[in-house]
Amino acid sequence: MLDKRTFPSKILLFGEYSVIKHSNALAMPYPLFEGKLRFRQSDVGKDVEMRALSRYLDKLDERGELPFEFDISSFSFDVGQGLIFESSIPHGYGAGSSGALCSAIYDRYTSSDVKLNSTLEDVRQHLALIESHFHGRSSGLDPLVSYTGEAIFKEHGVGFKTVKLPQAPKNENALFLLDTGRSRKTEPLVNLFLEKCKNDNYSRFCEEVLAPLTDSCIQDYLNGDRDSLWTHFAELSALQHEHFHPMIPKLYQDLWEQGLREKDFSLKLCGAGGGGFLLGMAKDFKKCSRLLKDFGLRPL
Repeated sequence: MLDKRTFPSKILLFGEYSVIKHSNALAMPYPLFEGKLRFRQSDVGKDVEMRALSRYLDKLDERGELPFEFDISSFSFDVGQGLIFESSIPHGYGAGSSGALCSAIYDRYTSSDVKLNSTLEDVRQHLALIESHFHGRSSGLDPLVSYTGEAIFKEHGVGFKTVKLPQAPKNENALFLLDTGRSRKTEPLVNLFLEKCKNDNYSRFCEEVLAPLTDSCIQDYLNGDRDSLWTHFAELSALQHEHFHPMIPKLYQDLWEQGLREKDFSLKLCGAGGGGFLLGMAKDFKKCSRLLKDFGLRPL
């Protein structure tokens, strides 16, 4: 009988791309979507990805590269018995579907002593190692948000810590999500960004303009200063429109420009872009809800 604990998706509020150029980052759990471990009700089919993860962890264990006590035998056995991750988290949305899966597995099969005696940084490193199966390399941020169920602030040069987010306003200067209705792959978009950064002027812009502006947005948000956040959010929207245009889904480019022009709302990328969610901020949320009623708006 498996535990009934569920693990939420995550939303990266601020830090997309700029974190590569040494900005801070802020992510929060988004429990509208979640997942949990359970056993398949029938023998029809097998979870191929779960079996691949089991083999990956087994090889790490054989090579002595699993630096924490993890019950790989029980995990492998359960996978063979039909263990699956039942999830409502959309794939290819940057919502942390693999992070939630890794969190559930870590919570279930890592020894209690390890979990009780590990620091937040220890847990992040453990989760990053597990999630590296999916991405080749992982910061551990996504699974850490899902595992702790708390917002995580990544401060450049300092580390990761949990933070309490201020209560969101109901109408003025409120944040929201737009569902583009399409999935995307992160790797090609990140590779495009890294290629653009080979240009010295572009790289300097990211380090000297984009990163500080991102840090300002995070500080405004954590301080509950929504007026300053509105100003910085709009500036970030304009910069992303100019310098990250390929990452903005084509069907939303006119809407993005409308926000910049009419100033009722502003949009920014929520993760790598290309699809998934967009993050928005509304001057007047009720008015914005009417304006965007056909665009998959979700209050955050």
